[in-house]
Amino acid sequence: MPTKVSERWIKDGDAVKADLEKLGYKVDLEYADNKIPQQVLQVSNMITKGAKILIVASIDGGSLSDQLDAAAKAGIQVISYDRLLTGSKNVNYYVSFDNYKVGVDQATSLLTGLGLVDADGKRTDKKGPLNVELFAGSPDDNNATFFFNGAIDTLKPYIADGSIVVKSGQTGFTQVATLQWDPATAKARMQNLIAKSYSDGANVDGVLSPYDGLSIGIISALQGAGYGTSAKPLPVITGQDAEAASVKSIIAGQQYSTIYKDTRKLADQAAVMANDILTGKKPETNDDKTYNNKVITVPTYLFQPTVVTKANYQKVLIDSGYYTPSQLQ
Repeated sequence: MPTKVSERWIKDGDAVKADLEKLGYKVDLEYADNKIPQQVLQVSNMITKGAKILIVASIDGGSLSDQLDAAAKAGIQVISYDRLLTGSKNVNYYVSFDNYKVGVDQATSLLTGLGLVDADGKRTDKKGPLNVELFAGSPDDNNATFFFNGAIDTLKPYIADGSIVVKSGQTGFTQVATLQWDPATAKARMQNLIAKSYSDGANVDGVLSPYDGLSIGIISALQGAGYGTSAKPLPVITGQDAEAASVKSIIAGQQYSTIYKDTRKLADQAAVMANDILTGKKPETNDDKTYNNKVITVPTYLFQPTVVTKANYQKVLIDSGYYTPSQLQ
């Protein structure tokens, strides 16, 4: 797993470990502290110690090619977990969510929050112009481009007809990407955007944020600039991963939405795939066309994301057992 900084990776790691241990396997769970050399060393050590399966959520999808070659030579199959391993033919399976759909859902929830579409996703009579700024994830994470492409494809018609205006002019992925999904980097960029593009007194009406951690940083920057009052409310801000801090923020009326990805299902599927491989079965996949890692198209099992807002968090997150009520107080 890439890091313990994000709550979701701790949940993922614990869930995969528990599922595999229930099946009788011994599990070596390592976190790389978002340091590529550390993850390279961890994977190399696992191969040397005789691992039978590698389940890898990478920091940089293209940084483990040598290790994947070594795994293949040792007869070790590799499951790419949520973040696609790229640049190698030695990736056997991929388990993730529909990452393009995540971006579509984020953008749609932004449009809903802005009042440009209704609850059914249909366009309303509201015209704008509304000021929106865009953020994307880390350029070394293959998923980040899927999220951004899904979102920008959804927003393009509204930008084209003037309903949405990106005052900074920053609409390209490289302009809005956030290295290593770092909240402090997102906060600093939001502060810079406010200072440079909104010094004329215009307000930020919406922010496309691809991840809850970034959303927290963005909200902090906005509050520092005077947003969050009845006279100057916070913009509509999206997110992803349904992290507890952001769900609390949604309940408090600060962040507008997040994308819930039930990582219990992801962990279960990774464990099922690993067990199938080790017992001589062919793992089930449901998308063998979409996820090309620059060398091969990796057989994939995809799950669907869910938009969470203040209106449905109880049903989606608490009633499902993902959180207890006390965890969101």
